[in-house]
Amino acid sequence: MEILISFIIPFIILLTVVVFIHEYGHYYYAKKYGVGVTDFSIGFGKEIFGFNDKSGTRWKFCAIPLGGYVKFFGDRNVFSQAEQEELLKKYSKEDQEKLFVVKPLYQRSIIVAAGPFANFLLAILIFAFIYMFAGKDFTPAQIQEVQIESPAEEAGIKSGDIIKSINGKDVNSIMEVSAFINSSSSEIIDIGILRNDSEITFSVKPEVIKGEDSLGNKANKKIIGIKIAPLNDEINRERLGPATALLYAFKETWFVIDASWNFIISMFKGTGDTTQLGGPIKIAKITGQVAKLGFIAFLSIMAYISISLGFINLLPIPMLDGGHLMFYAFEKVLGRPLTQRTQEGFFRIGLFLLLSLMFFTTFNDLRDLGLF
Repeated sequence: MEILISFIIPFIILLTVVVFIHEYGHYYYAKKYGVGVTDFSIGFGKEIFGFNDKSGTRWKFCAIPLGGYVKFFGDRNVFSQAEQEELLKKYSKEDQEKLFVVKPLYQRSIIVAAGPFANFLLAILIFAFIYMFAGKDFTPAQIQEVQIESPAEEAGIKSGDIIKSINGKDVNSIMEVSAFINSSSSEIIDIGILRNDSEITFSVKPEVIKGEDSLGNKANKKIIGIKIAPLNDEINRERLGPATALLYAFKETWFVIDASWNFIISMFKGTGDTTQLGGPIKIAKITGQVAKLGFIAFLSIMAYISISLGFINLLPIPMLDGGHLMFYAFEKVLGRPLTQRTQEGFFRIGLFLLLSLMFFTTFNDLRDLGLF
């Protein structure tokens, strides 16, 4: 019962909200462009409960709450030009106008891209809400101590220095130092320092150690050997106005997207730390841990998961939204859709990649729990 309350319920709530927003992005633009929507499902498998709206869409919750989907009228996963012509013969003139496949290329692209971008919008709104009502930290990051023979000392960083930037990103808060260092995919980190009213940049090669995150989970951490304290021991947390809050919310969302992209590139280069990849088990664990810290913390993790869902879905992997956008790019260049056989081949590759990723992340999750 404790596991149910502490981990499973918060995870289901978070996933339901994030998936609903994603699918509603698809749904909203589908309806806007006149595409018929037969199903709006949260979860997969057997339907638990649902209802039909006036337009005939079945809104339902299903037994496996690990995703969702919007099904369009006459939906086909793959189609060639010839198959599209056969499909049109099955419907009346009125019904043909509801088909997704006959819509202009730009409309289909917007409908597909709307899901991931709805996730990004959700994250921006959550961050803005937090910054307006709970405030944003603007405490300057002053170095209180530099460890002997540490990467920071070897680079020339000294006690009393104030960190102003990391890899070209402005450091506005003491909280951002660790995030910027650990999200960097490069071996050398450029740290901008304010010393005696002069700004100096130092190149530091961090050490990677096995440690724990703030929640006590095992994690590989990058350290440079410094201890940071608030400047003059003063915490500076400010509530922002709507415009400023939205600006910083956009910056935070972009930072996560950029860090995720750099991580993907580092994996292809062979330098990425794949042990940090996690699946539903790890997400559920972290969600439960964060939920215990309060409503604001829970909203924060929801924003980060929403960004991750949107980002992953934009990857050019068949079966994901990005895969469909890739097909539309081919269609734009070639002047026609790819053949059915070609698309089916891509879908098999996409299925293999997704199953491999699922297996790998599940293995990491179980190892993190000490089962391997």
